Amino acid sequence: MTTPDILCIGSVLWDIIGRTRGALRSRGDVAGQITRLPGGVAMNIAMTLARFGMRPAVLTAIGRDAEGRELIEAVRHLGVIPDFALRTDRPTDRYMAIEDAGGLVAAIADAHTLEACDDAILAPLTDGRLGRPGAPWRGPIALDGNLTADLLGRIAGAPAFDGADLRVAPASPGKAERLLPLLAHPGTVLYVNRQEASLLTGRDHSDSRAAAEALVAAGAPRALVTDGARDASDARLDAPTLTVAAHPVQARRVTGAGDTFMAAHLFAETRGATRPEALTRAQAAAAAYVAQDEGTP
Repeated sequence: MTTPDILCIGSVLWDIIGRTRGALRSRGDVAGQITRLPGGVAMNIAMTLARFGMRPAVLTAIGRDAEGRELIEAVRHLGVIPDFALRTDRPTDRYMAIEDAGGLVAAIADAHTLEACDDAILAPLTDGRLGRPGAPWRGPIALDGNLTADLLGRIAGAPAFDGADLRVAPASPGKAERLLPLLAHPGTVLYVNRQEASLLTGRDHSDSRAAAEALVAAGAPRALVTDGARDASDARLDAPTLTVAAHPVQARRVTGAGDTFMAAHLFAETRGATRPEALTRAQAAAAAYVAQDEGTP
């Protein structure tokens, strides 16, 4: 079994994305493309890290159904280690989104199996496979907000996460507030967009810099905030806030862009990049991702 150098905990599912290059009117029917690819926040991050040369493993729940068996093979083919994933008799999770020229129109996330399996997906961190009581995993962990609020709260104080470099991202703005307990974890690095930062702090912010600094003021040890085609900022208690402009590109897809930003930033820092270098590389990676044609992994 391959030994991972980073763990990605959360949603691994099938992304079903419908895209059209025009504007989609309400209840309209337009030509476009429909793709099905392995997705989910944890998987999107893991795929990007694998392309960079890391050995990510996913801790998640995947069904034993036909879709689950196919997903396991697809995950492995993409260079991600699925061996620690919990297999379950529940159906494999799915995510469905519609995007037009203006970005995301609507999406539905069916992550009921992940939520139902609760902390069973974390067993490898305590049963000796990746860690055990008294000897927790001490590498980086990418954690996504598709886990329940209750489980995220328990993770914040769990000994199994005491030594982790905990990189945290919400699954969507609607789930951002689930991350509040993790602000107290000393190893937390928070990755959110400006809307999610506003939900976490309870007030609107004019730009990514103000949002990132507000998260640190609210208790986050470190916060990175993106703002679409504008800029991204990195704030922490013990250093000046950094801001880097976004690259101007024509967006062809948006689902997964934030996960790509997070993965590129995380990878750069694990390879010794400075804070300015890591933020610049993350912005470049996100721009390259959104500029790619539909169906490109």
